[in-house]
Amino acid sequence: MDALPSVLQSLLLVPLTLLPIINPVGAAPIVMTAAGGHDKVLKRLSRQVAINGWVVIVASMLVGTYVLDMFGISLPVVRVAGGLLVAFSAWSMLTGHDADQVKSAVAERATPDLSKAEIVQRSFFPITFPLTTGPGCIAAAIALGAQLPRSPLLYVMGAGIAALGAALTSLVIYLVFRNGGRLMRRMGQVGTLVMLRLMAFVLLCIGIQILWTGWAELNRLVP
Repeated sequence: MDALPSVLQSLLLVPLTLLPIINPVGAAPIVMTAAGGHDKVLKRLSRQVAINGWVVIVASMLVGTYVLDMFGISLPVVRVAGGLLVAFSAWSMLTGHDADQVKSAVAERATPDLSKAEIVQRSFFPITFPLTTGPGCIAAAIALGAQLPRSPLLYVMGAGIAALGAALTSLVIYLVFRNGGRLMRRMGQVGTLVMLRLMAFVLLCIGIQILWTGWAELNRLVP
């Protein structure tokens, strides 16, 4: 029972870190436009984007650190860099505007209907990457993966919890994209803006925490 809070904290850390970067509420209107206003197409497109997003997140968390090891980059440096990028993304969300060239490009490519092949193709580029799981999300996922324990048994357990956290993140992405229209109407423009700003502030705190953890480890390594 004592380990339950730690497991829940590890499970929720993934969606709490990645969802503000992914910003599914802000991307929902673009996905709706790409679906051409067709409910069935929107459902299939949302499901495929959620699956693609889960694969990208899990691969980044579990493989990203080993790829970096090939280039001689230490885990504390990954945490520092990831924390800086997450904090920068959060600060941009807090102070920036809604204009985004990538989102505009997706909207311009909208068609009245999509075939199965087009759904599979468009679900990854540009909706999954870079609109949903872009470079910021991948960097944050790598930083989260760098915090997994290195012993085999604990690593398997941590990887399983991280995969479940990624699944929870993908579920939220699917639900928001699938019901984006109703959600946006209920929240309104002001409600959406307030929620995005609150999520950005939480993300800023998480980024600083990741940065501080990496910095503390680097200081311990200094002779």
